[in-house]
Amino acid sequence: MSRRGRKPVPRAGTLASTPLGALPRCPSHLCAVARKEWRRLATPLHEAGILTLADRGALAAYCQAWARWVEAEDRLKTTPMLLKTPSGYAQQSPWLSIANKQLELMGRYMSELGLTPVARERLPEQVSQGTQPLTVVRVLFRGDDDTAAGRGLRCHRREQRTHCDAQSELN
Repeated sequence: MSRRGRKPVPRAGTLASTPLGALPRCPSHLCAVARKEWRRLATPLHEAGILTLADRGALAAYCQAWARWVEAEDRLKTTPMLLKTPSGYAQQSPWLSIANKQLELMGRYMSELGLTPVARERLPEQVSQGTQPLTVVRVLFRGDDDTAAGRGLRCHRREQRTHCDAQSELN
């Protein structure tokens, strides 16, 4: 039985929720198609600060489901979607069942990894927008450093930049 209501917002501060310092290596057990998908997704997820130690397994599982889905879709191009059983009944192709199941699994993992529009809305603000630019601080002095250091400074904000001027120079 599933939980009712909205999904809870994950609590920050655990080791598993800390973004990784370096891009994690692709697991060696993934097939070639899954490795290609890993390379396609791991870098953007890492740069956005979404990929954590806990997400490595979910990303690997997503990539493997992707590879199986691609294989099933390729097989469906050459085989019919309905097969006739020995007793004469029409039966759905096993490749169609595999493709549908892998697509369902991919949807779950995409939601967990923030790869859908709805999942991205649930991400914390600093993660969903990527790295925030640093505020530029510019200190402006007139005269030599000794006279400016002895004066009081007054700082004010203009257009997301902080400007500090010597108090006596503002008049």
